Amino acid sequence: MKKLLLAFLVIVVNNVVAIEPKPGANFKNTNEIIATESGNKIEVVELFWYGCIHCHNLDPYLDKWSDKLAKDVVFKRIPAIPRKNWAPAAKAYYALETLDLDHKLHEKLFEAIHNEKTLNPADPEALVRWIALNGKLDMAEVDSAFNSFSMNTKLSRSFKMFKAAGATGVPSIIIDGRYLTSSTMAGGEQNTIDLMNYIIDNVRKDKKKQ
Repeated sequence: MKKLLLAFLVIVVNNVVAIEPKPGANFKNTNEIIATESGNKIEVVELFWYGCIHCHNLDPYLDKWSDKLAKDVVFKRIPAIPRKNWAPAAKAYYALETLDLDHKLHEKLFEAIHNEKTLNPADPEALVRWIALNGKLDMAEVDSAFNSFSMNTKLSRSFKMFKAAGATGVPSIIIDGRYLTSSTMAGGEQNTIDLMNYIIDNVRKDKKKQ
């Protein structure tokens, strides 16, 4: 860990990072080591909320980045729940996953909230109606996904992960269950991607030494 922290203190000349990463400013350790579910692969998790304009702004950068993932990297999105009124939007994302509509409607849901301003991310009934309409599904089917047996387990996981990460807002990025950065800490969307790549590269080097 100390070697990784020291590496971040050095100005990167031959890498794509456009900033000088500083521990505690541009990245930090998570409050707790978070168990990953991707075996020996490096797991990258975005904590987000549909009501967050910064998450909306970062989303296309993450999409472009994730389209070219290295074979040893896995990317996941986890809706954050630091407070109760974020839970409906978290349920919306998990419902999209259950209905196999996350790839089709994830960005459109952001657009409905921030560009069209026709949807309240804290209104569960409005979210169910929107998913049913845009997913061309029966309301009952979407409502069932919203209130599935596994939903409470997923919501609990979201809440615990946000706390364990030591995140103070969104979008936040957890890398390998040990490191946390965000668009605010990194200084913008592209810097976030560059910093993610640099952390991943250092984690990869550490794993090879083990």
